[in-house]
Amino acid sequence: MPNKVYIGFLRLPLLVRILMIALLVFLIFGISIHLLEPDTFPTIFDGIWWAIITASTVGYGDYVPHSILGRLTALILILFGVAFVSSYFGTLAAAAVTKQDALSEGKIPFKGTGHMIIIGWNERSKELIHKLTSGNSQQFIVLIDETLESNPVKSRFVHFIQGKGHVDETIIKSDIRNAEKVLITADRGSDELQADMNSILTLLTIKGLCTQVKCIIEILTAEQVVNAKRAGADEVIQSNKLTSVFMMNSLHSEEDGLLLNLIHQLQEGGRLLSSPVNKADIGENFRNINLAHLEDGLLLIGLKRGEDMILNPPHTMVIEEDDQLLTFK
Repeated sequence: MPNKVYIGFLRLPLLVRILMIALLVFLIFGISIHLLEPDTFPTIFDGIWWAIITASTVGYGDYVPHSILGRLTALILILFGVAFVSSYFGTLAAAAVTKQDALSEGKIPFKGTGHMIIIGWNERSKELIHKLTSGNSQQFIVLIDETLESNPVKSRFVHFIQGKGHVDETIIKSDIRNAEKVLITADRGSDELQADMNSILTLLTIKGLCTQVKCIIEILTAEQVVNAKRAGADEVIQSNKLTSVFMMNSLHSEEDGLLLNLIHQLQEGGRLLSSPVNKADIGENFRNINLAHLEDGLLLIGLKRGEDMILNPPHTMVIEEDDQLLTFK
């Protein structure tokens, strides 16, 4: 039995062990000084109070031993007590620093709900994190990246996890089951096909651990879009295709940077919104629905019907039940 207690004691954290030893020392010396000088220390509590104050500070002077044995007890307490108290606070400080370093280095798991997970550190994720953490409705972000050595964002709303996105242990640390959305960004520093393969592998890992979480994935090659959808992607962003659209618009537009100016407005606070059709609007034409949205400060720019995205449809187009309205706010 004593051996089991000793083994159990050794398994406790170092900080807890030092604290328990210090409390035991205070208890022993408190009882001893009470027994040696009952007139000066009327109760055991007075003795323990004196032991704690003597070991941790220079003492208040409210209780002072007068006998030789009492003073010898005080000397031994100072020698032993100060050592344990110093060790305790030193260990406490070291533990705090160690935990802070581990948090900065991405070794501490995240615990929370409703957070957004972003996989991959690049200029796109950097700008996105800045927008999400600097607005009025700040949201907790979990950033996962294997190339970083420490958290690149100095914000209490960003929790960094160092590791590969396609490893179960890394994804579990992000508390994936309580996450709201996951964004997988492409690694543009490697071959495009290899980057897409890594992104799809990460997507498969996430969906294997939590099928219900919404996953948005960035794909560089058009051939891998189908594979990304097969892997369970809820939304696929073809960033290279979007870039080519901007280039084509710039080449053929008479107005310099017209499309880029629109994107800039989106970055400065404008938002593209997607919303289901109200039951009262089913059967109405696009023109009437647009006028109703303008009164609410929303510009209706198109709709999504099935897999098709229809921008600036004919004003006579009739709104159907399963349509999604695309508005600019």
